[in-house]
Amino acid sequence: QVQLVESGGGLVQPGDSLRLSCAASGHIPERYAMAWFRQFPGKERDFVASINWSGINTYYNDSVKGRFTISRDNAKNTMYLQMNSLKPEDTAVYYCNANQWSGTNFNDYWGQGTQVTVSS
Repeated sequence: QVQLVESGGGLVQPGDSLRLSCAASGHIPERYAMAWFRQFPGKERDFVASINWSGINTYYNDSVKGRFTISRDNAKNTMYLQMNSLKPEDTAVYYCNANQWSGTNFNDYWGQGTQVTVSS
């Protein structure tokens, strides 16, 4: 019911900043939580940050606390990940996630990912 498209990735130097975006379209639920995950080569996807519908509640992986900020603009059906003080170990494919509980049914959606490379 939902299509998610990430953008904003690229090649940057250590200490630089990037802002990722995730645009939702299609049959968008009235209320849904969103999250960012990242995947290193040969590894499973790791949790980065999440945000609830209102944007009041946010959670972060300890490795990005103080450097990354998750936000959303529901009027634009878009979620963002502001990444500051980037490190080489942040290099990964970053994925957008949207999810919602409808009664006892859990719906989960993923984007195709955007590459972030941090290298001097």
